[in-house]
Amino acid sequence: MDAEPATLRDLAADIAREASALLAGRLHADRSEVRTKSTGTDMVTEMDTASERLIVDRILAARPDDGVVGEEGASITGTTGIRWVVDPLDGTTNYLYRLPGWNVSIGVEADGEAVAAAVSIPSTGDHFAAAAGLGATCNDAPLALPTPAPLPEVLVGTGFHYDAEVRASQVANLARLIGRVRDIRRSGAAATDLCAVAAGRLDAYFESGLEHWDWSAGRLIAREAGLRVEITDDHPLPGVLVIAAHPSRWDEFLTLLRDGGIVPDRPLG
Repeated sequence: MDAEPATLRDLAADIAREASALLAGRLHADRSEVRTKSTGTDMVTEMDTASERLIVDRILAARPDDGVVGEEGASITGTTGIRWVVDPLDGTTNYLYRLPGWNVSIGVEADGEAVAAAVSIPSTGDHFAAAAGLGATCNDAPLALPTPAPLPEVLVGTGFHYDAEVRASQVANLARLIGRVRDIRRSGAAATDLCAVAAGRLDAYFESGLEHWDWSAGRLIAREAGLRVEITDDHPLPGVLVIAAHPSRWDEFLTLLRDGGIVPDRPLG
């Protein structure tokens, strides 16, 4: 089987588009099943699981020996060294409330290294993709970073945890930095935010409490667009912290996050 990054990217992009079309087609349907997972606000619907089934079926039909891990429980070890990291519906709350920003996110790793990615966002009609060493695209047009804004003019994306106490801590941290940037935005979906930074619609992004499937595809797209993206568990709140910014604004942005108590005052680890 062809395991070239471009081939994996194209397959991921095709599958993400198909899954997002499935979800879009049921966006206004009655919700027959809504459950919760980690907290009472961490929701999952029958469409999360239907999307994951479709994605896993398409992956295994094309590449039956690959591994797959998905947010809704897919766990296949595989024998090729290729693993697909699937978020079948990133932004379930947005989807339930018919707000924009929800997406289908598919990352592909070879021996643990990101090699391909696709994020499909039906509400904006945007389809992002990337292959390691080959750049990133939005609707097949190459992405290139604009000249970075000065830090006081930076528009920053972020997100909040499902746990109420953690959210309260995150809001307290935001209060320390919101006056030092242009403003803060929250889409409600990590992959959407990472793609927004890659496309120049946000200038920087940070969020804690993320899982692997939340950032796998978006990180590669942002990196291939030219951003610096770091993942660390060395921070005060649960889960990993993802930070993305223009390389020439990285040190300033990291200092801002340290001043806000979001990142400890030591090298990222």
